[in-house]
Amino acid sequence: MLVFGHSGKPVVVFPTSMGRFFDYENRGMIDVVRGKYENGELQAFCVDSVDAESWYNKAVHPAQRAARQIQYDQYLVDEVVPFVHARNAASRIAVTGCSFGGYHSVNFAMRHPDLVSDCVSMGGAFDIHQFLNGYYDENCYYNCPPDFLPNLSDAWFLDRIRQMRIVLATGETDICLEENRRLSGILSAKNIPHYPDVWGDGAGHDWPWWERMVQKFF
Repeated sequence: MLVFGHSGKPVVVFPTSMGRFFDYENRGMIDVVRGKYENGELQAFCVDSVDAESWYNKAVHPAQRAARQIQYDQYLVDEVVPFVHARNAASRIAVTGCSFGGYHSVNFAMRHPDLVSDCVSMGGAFDIHQFLNGYYDENCYYNCPPDFLPNLSDAWFLDRIRQMRIVLATGETDICLEENRRLSGILSAKNIPHYPDVWGDGAGHDWPWWERMVQKFF
């Protein structure tokens, strides 16, 4: 994990597909809003991924991939969140990520809305069926937001999700554009306020666009 800033809004940053905790900094995402970190407005906690051991691990059965994702989720709840709270006075955290990091952001926020104040996905992809080879179990279901959100009726979850700031940012040529439109439709059907932001000017699925998005939303 890398930590940037000393106070302000705490943001847990998820890396892209099979990415590492240092990618966000290396890709310039810290520098473009560095003033906010220096001024105490933002504090980023850049976590590592286990994608290569979970969804992307073709060497194991999909059930094991899903089980590894559950362990990752437990790590976030039991270790990362307390680590953040020990260093930041905010009662809840923000989550963000680009591409598959957007998936992790949305998935974590929808599963744990009592912990999350803001969820900003940039070019996110949210459907994990592509990793399952036709397999499906409860762990898969509860880690696939396009599947579990339409059936969500628990007022405890819905009330907290509706209080969250949710941003689905994508580009008009982004390979994940339709996934964002689909998720936006699901959120709208559940009366969940959110901001679907489709960028024009040929905006696609790449870091230069995400650099501009992070400046807008943070």
